[in-house]
Amino acid sequence: MATSVQTAQHGAVLIITLDRPKANAIDCATSRRLHEILSMFKESPNLQVAILTGAGERFFCAGWDLNAAVSGEAVDADHGPGGFAGLTELFSLNKPVIAAVNGMAVGGGFELALACDLIVAVEQAQFFLPEAQIGIVPDSGGVFRLPKRLPRSVALEMMLTGRRMGAAEALRWGLVNAVVNSDSLIPNALALAARITASAPLAQQAIKELVNASENLSVADAFALQRSDTLPAYRCMLHSEDASEGIQAFADGRTPAWKGC
Repeated sequence: MATSVQTAQHGAVLIITLDRPKANAIDCATSRRLHEILSMFKESPNLQVAILTGAGERFFCAGWDLNAAVSGEAVDADHGPGGFAGLTELFSLNKPVIAAVNGMAVGGGFELALACDLIVAVEQAQFFLPEAQIGIVPDSGGVFRLPKRLPRSVALEMMLTGRRMGAAEALRWGLVNAVVNSDSLIPNALALAARITASAPLAQQAIKELVNASENLSVADAFALQRSDTLPAYRCMLHSEDASEGIQAFADGRTPAWKGC
């Protein structure tokens, strides 16, 4: 039986592909499946980076499956412990996730991309939040995350009018990290992931933890938090073998051999 989510491992990188023709829309069952996969990714010592993409060339993800809604899935349906798409409320995930946007990122699909840490998009990709036009709001993170990634006036315009932002404009605003052609989307995402995996895995997790924890703090308060001994990934990194290995490798003029401990 075909599954709505496909996975493939490339070394320390996990590729997760939404595969729900025709638009890769997400219902509760798919959200829960994505959460299972992302939880496995989070706990696996052999995986450092995830790439999230969609099957086909037209849609990355069309967001909430409106056919499921018509069949009775409520607007406020329980999508599981990770929230919509298994990621939008998975706040404990300290490993980096790259969105490889292969087409339109619509509504919850755009919110899913925003929940990722980095975005690589094809030239024809479009990002938009049409919820207000159907009487709801982008409450799977869009109203919270988009104004942090774009100027407030631009984010509000997109949410209030549903206007579409193309990949080139998204690149200008810094919303996406790179724009590539369709054939090179996954190779480019894998190349970005490879650059990440060259760094120490515990350092990657500590960076993401520190960024997320300090996002709404002043610099002074962020320093206080960093020194509070309440950030487990940061404390683990400080006392790890990898921290000593990185310094010694630099002194020796060699490539460090990371152990993740």
